[in-house]
Amino acid sequence: MPTIDAERVLRDLRHLRTMGAFKTGVHRPALSAEHLASMAWLKGELEALGHQTTIDGIGNVFGIAPVNGRKLLGGSHLESQNYAGWLDGPLGVVYALEAARAVKADSALAGCGVDVVAWCDEEGHFGHFLGSRSGIGQVSESDIDAAVDRTSGTTMREALKAAGLDGRPRVTVDAKRYVGFLEAHIEQGDWLEANKLKVGVVTAIVGSRNFNITFEGVQNHAGTTRMAIRRDAGVACARLVMAIEKLFPTICGPRTVWTTGRVTLSPGDPSIIPGRAEMLFQFRDTDADLLDRLEVALRGLVEDANREGPCTVVLEQNRKGMPAAMAESFQVAVETSAEARSPGRYTRMPSGAGHDAQILAAVMPAGMMFVPSIGGISHHWSENTSDEDIVLGAQVYADAVGRLLQG
Repeated sequence: MPTIDAERVLRDLRHLRTMGAFKTGVHRPALSAEHLASMAWLKGELEALGHQTTIDGIGNVFGIAPVNGRKLLGGSHLESQNYAGWLDGPLGVVYALEAARAVKADSALAGCGVDVVAWCDEEGHFGHFLGSRSGIGQVSESDIDAAVDRTSGTTMREALKAAGLDGRPRVTVDAKRYVGFLEAHIEQGDWLEANKLKVGVVTAIVGSRNFNITFEGVQNHAGTTRMAIRRDAGVACARLVMAIEKLFPTICGPRTVWTTGRVTLSPGDPSIIPGRAEMLFQFRDTDADLLDRLEVALRGLVEDANREGPCTVVLEQNRKGMPAAMAESFQVAVETSAEARSPGRYTRMPSGAGHDAQILAAVMPAGMMFVPSIGGISHHWSENTSDEDIVLGAQVYADAVGRLLQG
């Protein structure tokens, strides 16, 4: 199997950590100066390896191995959530880079290669999986025209122009050229750590349904309006949240999750009855049929709320992400590699978070593996994984790549 350089893996990750350093994490939003610096670093490392390297018109970095034999595509993303962790994304890019180096140095894999990609904006600053979706031909120029940074309000066109990328062609991957796509990631949960495991073999990646729910009541004086005649949009919102919490546990699966991510009351004053309320609601699971049933149940609760009054409720779906199964051949390759390096300390498990691998799974076999997250923390600057687990994961990843390339 290909042999990694453990110190180089840690050195690369620590170097990336300096780009946008924030406390013990990073702040490296998509197409920011810090993100561009990380992209330039990766481009330089790939060129030093001999890969034909380009940064395309949406900010994806591609490194193409100059070989004619079997190929695997590996990678993840380099940008971060705002003021968040240092491993979410870069771990998978560095693992793929190191695997590419190790495969090149392994005479038993002569003629084979690993193409490396860093997809732009997996974290959704401008949209959902815009980089990887562009890479499989699912993003139009009008989609890019409409994309706006959720924090700054900067359009993606403006950001691409400032980065010197606007007008460059966008690369579409040739799915037939690859045995598939393999992504590594921190777990972002505590299952591995809690069960003293070292590797997660991802079986499927969840789909999600996102909704904006609006409640219209009557804004009025909080001191003079009798309770019997109030049309309080805030109360209507709270009732729906509690109705969901009562119904969903009776119809969900063992790993279904749901979240009321934001509630906004208008005008938001202690002396004014809210005339309007909005809530953002999401649920996730790996079972597409179950997601459909949960959506039917949610729509039924909204219909009940409208029938019972006194407020009106409008449900709008703003995103529908489909679950994706990981290829069995990739699961076996990761599982076999984990058993060889850390016997018995791995498990098959679904991913509760979305990843670029679920996008690539639409056009080629795809797989994912997890390493433990300390305390199960992610999307926060305190996110971390031990050096030991990082190094073990890098070797398991490289071993799996070797097995997949050997066929």
